[in-house]
Amino acid sequence: MTEDEVFLGLGLIVVLAVGSQVLANRLRVPALIVLLPVGFTAGALTDDVDPERLLGSTFSPLVSLAVAVILYDAGLGLDLGGFRGHTRRVVVRLIWFGALVTGAAAALVAMPLLGMSQGAAVMLGAILVVSGPTVVGPLLAFVRPTERLRRILVWEGSLIDPVGGILGALVFHAVTAGGPGGFGSRVGSFAVSTAVGVAGGIVGAAVLTVALRGFRLGEVLATTVQLAAVIGVAAACDIVRDDTGLIAAVLMGLAVANLPGGGATARRPFFETLVNLVIGLLFISISATVSPQSLRHVLLPTLGLVAVLVFAARPLVAAVSAWRTDLTAGERGFLGWMAPRGIVAAATASTFSATLVDRGVGGAAKILPATFVVIVATVTLYGLSAAPVAGRLGVVRPARSRPLLVGGDPWVVDLGRALRSAGLDVVMWAGREAERDSIRGAGIELAPGELFAAATGEGAELEGLTGVLLLTGEDDFNALAATRLQGSVEGTVHRLRPPAENQGVITPYAGGEVLFDPDLTGPELARRHARGARVVTHRFDGALPPGHRMLFLVRGDGRLLAVTRAAGPTPRPGDVAVLLSA
Repeated sequence: MTEDEVFLGLGLIVVLAVGSQVLANRLRVPALIVLLPVGFTAGALTDDVDPERLLGSTFSPLVSLAVAVILYDAGLGLDLGGFRGHTRRVVVRLIWFGALVTGAAAALVAMPLLGMSQGAAVMLGAILVVSGPTVVGPLLAFVRPTERLRRILVWEGSLIDPVGGILGALVFHAVTAGGPGGFGSRVGSFAVSTAVGVAGGIVGAAVLTVALRGFRLGEVLATTVQLAAVIGVAAACDIVRDDTGLIAAVLMGLAVANLPGGGATARRPFFETLVNLVIGLLFISISATVSPQSLRHVLLPTLGLVAVLVFAARPLVAAVSAWRTDLTAGERGFLGWMAPRGIVAAATASTFSATLVDRGVGGAAKILPATFVVIVATVTLYGLSAAPVAGRLGVVRPARSRPLLVGGDPWVVDLGRALRSAGLDVVMWAGREAERDSIRGAGIELAPGELFAAATGEGAELEGLTGVLLLTGEDDFNALAATRLQGSVEGTVHRLRPPAENQGVITPYAGGEVLFDPDLTGPELARRHARGARVVTHRFDGALPPGHRMLFLVRGDGRLLAVTRAAGPTPRPGDVAVLLSA
């Protein structure tokens, strides 16, 4: 290829990846639903978007290292505090029993439906055991299931990927060696691969712990250090044993996330942006390698395979995994209706299928297109049906607001009490121990740990926050925190209005919605409260009490609306107004 052709191909892949993610965001659908057909169409229409031509033999190793970075980021989202009791029991069963049943069912069905040899069918079964955080995470964010369900599915998606990658590598070597080998040999190989991945994860976690906590790196340098450590450790592990770098990557993320303040230190916006870009590039690149001709004879048979996986294998796995646990019937049902395939399935199929074709394994040419169809079909099916299914099963978190109030001044604690009396699930965070004692004394849930970890749910069980109210007496802190937290929480970030005579260093330039009328600044609210003003609630019946100022409005469905400098919500009969008394 000429240099111009390489420039054109790489440029198109990046533009298509980002453009697809922007379009998915506008359509409010998982990005994968757009990325896969866009990559497939681009690969069908032009030879320029062909990563195997652009990158040659480096494409497969680059895919493996990119997947390691994605799984490291997934590990950063795993909270060991929530991995206990029945949650742990269900996840462990989903991993081992799910891999066994899913792999066996896929292999048995693939042989007659797709006309595959035993070796190719077993290879496809090993590939399809995975799920994946890159697919499960966005779907769960859209559906908003109960916290326990979300935790189970995230843990499963993050842990099954490296297991599936190693299974794929073991099956690949068994097939290319000409036979499955003895059962003891396969178990021994799996144990050795796991040990290599665990050892790499321990070394990598130690390196990152020293770097992130000891050297006080800035955001950009911290991101590059994480990237270098993950890629270096994953590459070293893969040299020793195929795909063991995936285990190391997940363990590194898990270790860093569960250090005090570690997740907030590691998971900066720049790193999240990098991971998002890598996901887009991988899906566009891999789907571009699937040709329309390869799908011609596998589309309908693979849809039959999808039906078996969705309607038979997954419900069986979910039922056995939830057996003798305290999961409700609705939770068990939704668990049986959520098993999309993602990037690791695509990457594993892309890595191994070409070599199996070259070795003359019967039906190996169908592995990649069949995997592509399974990914598209499962993501589309679950993406379109997960929300209504969750609603019918009664496992959706209530729409009622769950705000995080940051600050511990007496008027802020008073506000927390008022919002709670209006029926909201209030969480508070404060830096000073005396303020934290006041919050505890008021009987309000206190967010543990560091502010950014608490607000983003990293290292704390605070999933479901619908917004953050920054109410401390430090205007620059409020402004800086608003800038940092925007985009990290599901709802809006609001901050107090600073006094006109004291704009601070950061405040005039920061984002976040500014609360209340111009005269109600933080110091003014504190002064009024000290003089006897209180935060009270009033169910609106046509008029507000005289001499009161409205701060918030709680709608009948539990939504919290704030009075801001831009506008104030209009009360309706039945709403609860949160007021500042005279």
